[in-house]
Amino acid sequence: MNAAPKATHREWVGLAVLFLPCLLYSMDLTVLHLAVPRITEDLKPSSAQLLWIIDIYGFLVAGSLLTMGTLGDRIGRRRLLLIGAAAFGVASVIAAFSQSAEQLIASRALLGVAGATVAPSTLSLIRNMFLDHKQRTTAIAVWITSYSVGGAIGPVVGGLVLEFFWWGAVFLLAVPVMVLVLVLGPILLPEYRDPDAGRPDILSAALSLAAVLAVIFGLKQIAQDGLSALPLLAIVGGVALGTVFVRRQLTLADPLIDLRLFGLPDFSASVATYALGGLIVFGGFLFIPQYLQLVLGLSPLEAGLWTVPWALAFVVGSMVTPRLARRVKPAHLMAGGFVLAAIGVGAITTFDGSTGLAFFVITTVAMALGLAPMFVLTNDLIIGCAPPERAGAASGISETGAELGGALGIAIFGSIGIAVYRRAMDGAIPAGIPPEAVEAAKGTLGGAIAIAAQLPDQLGATLLDAARIAFIEGLHVTAAISAVGSIALAIFVAVVIGRVVPAPQPKRHPDRRPPAVRPHGSWR
Repeated sequence: MNAAPKATHREWVGLAVLFLPCLLYSMDLTVLHLAVPRITEDLKPSSAQLLWIIDIYGFLVAGSLLTMGTLGDRIGRRRLLLIGAAAFGVASVIAAFSQSAEQLIASRALLGVAGATVAPSTLSLIRNMFLDHKQRTTAIAVWITSYSVGGAIGPVVGGLVLEFFWWGAVFLLAVPVMVLVLVLGPILLPEYRDPDAGRPDILSAALSLAAVLAVIFGLKQIAQDGLSALPLLAIVGGVALGTVFVRRQLTLADPLIDLRLFGLPDFSASVATYALGGLIVFGGFLFIPQYLQLVLGLSPLEAGLWTVPWALAFVVGSMVTPRLARRVKPAHLMAGGFVLAAIGVGAITTFDGSTGLAFFVITTVAMALGLAPMFVLTNDLIIGCAPPERAGAASGISETGAELGGALGIAIFGSIGIAVYRRAMDGAIPAGIPPEAVEAAKGTLGGAIAIAAQLPDQLGATLLDAARIAFIEGLHVTAAISAVGSIALAIFVAVVIGRVVPAPQPKRHPDRRPPAVRPHGSWR
């Protein structure tokens, strides 16, 4: 039996090129939050406009992933990545020099559509660049790491830029990187597309976009404002549109998404694990930044620096996973990781106002190390089991599942945390506080801190203590749920994925390299 062809230095250098847009994509999710105060001062957006400035990027990314994944299979994955990089650079310049809130919202929307080309294109290119399974697992670990590095350095780089330049400069960070991608991409990246792909179905693309946008919008509104008619209607409408989308795919000769992929047991089980893992990640980490700043009293920069260890731990865990996966069955490695994550997130239930930062670091590092194998191995399984010509569609499905899982985690854990906080505050607010101030204090911990600053010292301190205790109670409840969910996922992975994914083969095949067939003469 012949071994798959090994990647050469050219592929590994090409992987470094793929690292760049993923890094920028992740950074763009974080740097904006630091610039919000200056944007508010300069453009004077309404509260609704400010929410759209923050959220529209993530909405359009999530809604466009399915379409972009399949589009890459049809027009070429490298071509789609380069188009997305060019659009991202142009939109970044427009955003940087926006003169109104409406212009910034529009440019952020374009950034979201352009950003949606990154994950499906880069991951599906990895599928074709690294044919050897061991090398592909390592390459996917590097791919996952790029997002972690972007998330870790985003606040630090953004803070430094804002220290010396105006708010628009945070968007200009993307321009030189995307120019580099446009220059090096045609030289170092292969081109691949499905030679038998048909024409894109515009109606299917519109249905998928509307369905995902509606569901994520509803989930985020519930997380922000609680249950109400509008978000519930949005979710129901999104599910209805999704049902129409699925039925349409079953009738098309050349569907936007090949639903037969879900007939592959390892594919469907891995997508489910990836989505549920995203739910656990967002739920477990949701209240951590607020805890650092509003309970422990750290500044935003200090809080950002104390989150760097868990980001670095995720990088280390991602890079170590391929080596471990050569000796341990993937399902067992992921299950063990979920158990470690459960121990870490379970330790959050002991946090209080006097928790030491060293213990905080140990806890969050354990969570990150435990979750890293899931991100690497589920993507490896998803891409590895899909036919090469459908790799873009498969990666689009997996990333959409992760986005929906993350949005669901924010909505569920956010709603539970806020509900626990409000219930705990009902009988804890001291007498003598005006009724309108009571409602603000019961809404969020941030609101309670703002009200406490306006009250006499003793009364303000009493309210602040009550609010922090209530917030910690909500943190404990969500952490406990996240820990139980992690254990449940460990069992699911061990039983379901362990049944369909074979253990690593200890024997090594000779390194024979048959001629690699690369459609459309990508490197010639």
